[in-house]
Amino acid sequence: MLACGWWLLVLVALTCVEVIGRKLGAFSLQGIQELGGYTLAVCSALAFAYTQLRRGHTRIDFLFVRMPAAVRAVLNAIALLLLAAMAAFATVRGLDIVAQSIEMKATSSSPLQTPLWIPQSLWLAGWALLALLALVQAADAVRLLVRDRAALNRRYDPPTLEEEIKAELGQDVQEAAK
Repeated sequence: MLACGWWLLVLVALTCVEVIGRKLGAFSLQGIQELGGYTLAVCSALAFAYTQLRRGHTRIDFLFVRMPAAVRAVLNAIALLLLAAMAAFATVRGLDIVAQSIEMKATSSSPLQTPLWIPQSLWLAGWALLALLALVQAADAVRLLVRDRAALNRRYDPPTLEEEIKAELGQDVQEAAK
């Protein structure tokens, strides 16, 4: 994810050069918008997996936290199974897109003439990573649903406010209160 952050900074700098160059009428960096689109797709796909690993996806936990532990365990398992199914579906469809681009030797219609399989493969890698992670977590959740629902909830419940504060501060909440 650090590489994505650095690349975004480079892209911002290039975009500024592009805007200033066009405004002054002297020149234009061809393809910056295209690179921005590829960056958005690839960094977003990789961020989905990273966010899942950190339990950071938005979940509406208004009622969830008030439910009995057994119900929460079932809902956590269902959520992970659905995420795994969606990510696997996106990965399979992405494989088809990349295969078609390779078969057709498709390139972008911009001055860069980028072979589309390159950014699509990077995008697909992010989805595949999410699918793999979600499948492993879903299998773990189903196993825990049968054996240890409390462990399932500890591992897969949405983070508590205290856990979020701890993560933001990078320290233990109790230490921060001292």
